[in-house]
Amino acid sequence: MLFVSWNVNGLRAVCGKGFADIFTEFNADFFCLQEIKLSEGQLDLNFPGYESYWNYAERKGYSGTAIFSRHKPVAVTYGIGIAEHDNEGRVITLEMPDFYLVTVYTPNSKDGLARLDYRMEWEEAFRKYLKGLDAVKPVIVCGDLNVAHKEIDLKNPSTNRRSAGFTDEERGCMTQLLESGFTDSFRHLHPDAEGAYSWWSYRMRARERNAGWRIDYFLVSDRIADRISQARIHADVFGSDHCPVSVELDSLEK
Repeated sequence: MLFVSWNVNGLRAVCGKGFADIFTEFNADFFCLQEIKLSEGQLDLNFPGYESYWNYAERKGYSGTAIFSRHKPVAVTYGIGIAEHDNEGRVITLEMPDFYLVTVYTPNSKDGLARLDYRMEWEEAFRKYLKGLDAVKPVIVCGDLNVAHKEIDLKNPSTNRRSAGFTDEERGCMTQLLESGFTDSFRHLHPDAEGAYSWWSYRMRARERNAGWRIDYFLVSDRIADRISQARIHADVFGSDHCPVSVELDSLEK
């Protein structure tokens, strides 16, 4: 099964930049989106053979997630069941017969780390949510996790020690999540790959210079890590300040 995740930073804008062709070319089983920046009814987007699931933020033009699936889920859940965390459209969970698929757009800590305290609350709640799912069946979680976990995951670690997405607090939460039973699929297959980034600032020709960050992930439950056959960062796909990431998993049958 092929899973794709992409922070599109505004789905309507990306639709004007060839999104339909990109979507079709991937030919994925599941295609997950973050930061769609839509309200319900603003965009009619359908692909033959896929059902779509949308979680919109209450605030217009902000956040939001979506999943296109070729496979009918057993159940669909929006959010993590905590009101204070569920008004920004950040999480969708598809329960499949043999696994859960979760797409997430993790809150950014913002300039000056203005939202770092909230981010820490979110991290604790989201980790507990994932662990609850993992106790039932394996989990595949993907999306913009808004953290570069290790120094290898961004171009300039020394000058970003207290930047949002590379604070000790955020990186510690990522470590804690992985240690609670999850595997970073890309690092599982490519432990020493350098210059592998999924987000670049629009400033200072950052993408042209590959001065980026790896903040988009596929994490899987440890017990299915041996089924990861491919994990890729598609830096050649444009349209957003992020590029798509993907993972291919061998049979997930119990």
